[in-house]
Amino acid sequence: MKTLAATALLTRLRPWVDAGALRPLDLALAGFIHEQGPEADAAVLLAVALVSERNGHGHVCLDLAAALAHPDDLLTRLRDDAMLSPQVRAELVGLLAGWTAQDWAQRLTQSPAVTNVQDLEQGGEAHPPDPVTPLVLAGSRERPLLYLSRYWRYETRIRQGIAERLRRPVTMPEEALCGLLALVFGEEANVDSWQQLACALAARSAFAIITGGPGTGKTTTVVRLLAVLQGLALGRGEPALRIRLAAPTGKAAARLNESIAARVASLPFGALPQGEQMRGQIPTEVTTLHRLLGPIPDSRHFRHHAGNPLTADLVVVDEASMVDVEMMANLLDALRPDARLILLGDKDQLASVEAGAVLGDLCQRARGGHYRPETCAWLERVTGERIDAELRDPEGRALDQCIAMLRRSYRFRPEGGIGALAQVVNEGVLDRQVVTDRFGAALQLLNPRGRAKQDASLGRIQALHLRGEQDAALDDLLREGYRGYLEVMASRDPGDAADQAALDDWARTVLDAHGRFQLLTALRQGPWGVDGLNARALDILVGAPEGRGQWFPGRPVLVTRNDYGLRLMNGDIGLTLAVPVRRDGGAPQRVLRVAFPTGDGSGGIRWVLPSRLQAAETVFAMTVHKSQGSEFAHTALVLPDAPNPVLTRELVYTAITRSKETFTLLYSRDEVLRDALERQVRRMSGIAGGVLD
Repeated sequence: MKTLAATALLTRLRPWVDAGALRPLDLALAGFIHEQGPEADAAVLLAVALVSERNGHGHVCLDLAAALAHPDDLLTRLRDDAMLSPQVRAELVGLLAGWTAQDWAQRLTQSPAVTNVQDLEQGGEAHPPDPVTPLVLAGSRERPLLYLSRYWRYETRIRQGIAERLRRPVTMPEEALCGLLALVFGEEANVDSWQQLACALAARSAFAIITGGPGTGKTTTVVRLLAVLQGLALGRGEPALRIRLAAPTGKAAARLNESIAARVASLPFGALPQGEQMRGQIPTEVTTLHRLLGPIPDSRHFRHHAGNPLTADLVVVDEASMVDVEMMANLLDALRPDARLILLGDKDQLASVEAGAVLGDLCQRARGGHYRPETCAWLERVTGERIDAELRDPEGRALDQCIAMLRRSYRFRPEGGIGALAQVVNEGVLDRQVVTDRFGAALQLLNPRGRAKQDASLGRIQALHLRGEQDAALDDLLREGYRGYLEVMASRDPGDAADQAALDDWARTVLDAHGRFQLLTALRQGPWGVDGLNARALDILVGAPEGRGQWFPGRPVLVTRNDYGLRLMNGDIGLTLAVPVRRDGGAPQRVLRVAFPTGDGSGGIRWVLPSRLQAAETVFAMTVHKSQGSEFAHTALVLPDAPNPVLTRELVYTAITRSKETFTLLYSRDEVLRDALERQVRRMSGIAGGVLD
């Protein structure tokens, strides 16, 4: 690369686009920098193409040292093309040969397209100047990081917003806090100590994270925390806190809506000081982050920002693992400087579809605790709980002191079933030769002698080994899984004389039955992707293509884009039903309408004309990414018949934890499963590098 001309490099990169190694966008950006810079250094242009490619796969930046040490981790798309990928990978290795991260960074600092902020960041500059170049070199001399400038801005705003809250002291009367914690947790015989510890940690910080696996009580914990914080405010004679609840998607918001109202209703308001006054001050309405911030049509901007902040004193965000760097930066910008932020989520779930893995980055040390001695002493005073020795760390970071990981599942017992299988997947990869054996053993041993089938506290798990594209096991699973809601749709039809209340009840019952089962996949295209599996399900459940149109009774649809006019959010699921309509006083005629839950906890139904759904698709099968924020009684994950870079440990874990009662794995080749369990998502970012010390 030292002697390669810029034009020659761009010529060599064109076949990479044809091979699927780079996107046309990646090459176009490198060409733009070459022409407009002007930039004649091939080392810079290769870095431009790679940082753009990395961003397309969810990475916030290009880690130069990691790229040189592990070039096979770059150009992820190559792994789908076994014929061309070895050749292009070899070209990439050859281009990078003999370089060090410092050499590469030095060449970048000489480019007019790059702003170098390494020295400023290393010197502790609180607010580095806003770069006017398209690229930013940041990080450290040992770990230089190259960013597209807007992603560097997002990450900088996140670090600054969190750091400012970590530095802000929160006055916390210990006696009052201790009393309120005792009241909200009541006289439970087996109180979860980590829920109390999480409440205490979050109460004393302007920024806090409560993380934990499925069924660990994150929602229960945050509702009790809100009661404690309102109790403290009212006890001091202050106005009640203005609290807003949000989630990344409409589906996640609807699910939180459904669960939080019951948790609030269970609070012991009668025993709490100012309890009746507090009753109306703990919100049960959840909105999406987009709606909270107020999107401006046809732009990336929002009505609420640093110049027009939200009025909220406290914002709680559920399913925070799904929040990307852009949205997190916008949220922090929209908070008043004195407003608190609490994030809830499972750090081990799949990261956001867009760039970044903010919750995962922030929670890298959560399992180890790393609580300072003064933190441990304070927690023991206000909760009576002692922190285990292995979770103590005199060198703990400021961020560690406001993160709590819930460790006890209330949904499944640890000795078997879904919870134990999720833990096996999450523990980490063993020797390559025994990964599949370990997973297979888990499937057998975690269902103790068949008891899981009757014991909901374990959750049933099963594996089906597919042996051909038309394997009957998958077809049988589709029939069994979706037969229930189709039968309910027919048997509970209220008839042509039904009024609106009866139609709503019918829709609610069919939607509930449909939510019992969901087929999940990792891919969009191919026989084992959403497209192929939906086509297969249609043939099995509905009939041949010539006998059906696009819309038909029973068609489940997934909204794929927010539609604020219809009050539908990306991820909402509805069902198509034939409802009776009278026209001009004549006999009722059946017309198709799509029924969606209102998602506000009321159990209401929103009816939509099919023609108004401009961004919706059939959803007998959905991607694991789309399933985040949802739960189903039975989920089945279908793995493709060849390894794919999107198959990761986090994806398998997320699919498993969408299940409440039963999880089924369908796969045809052991090596595909083994490859998925070995691959872990490691999105590059400056946050992951431990900037928040």
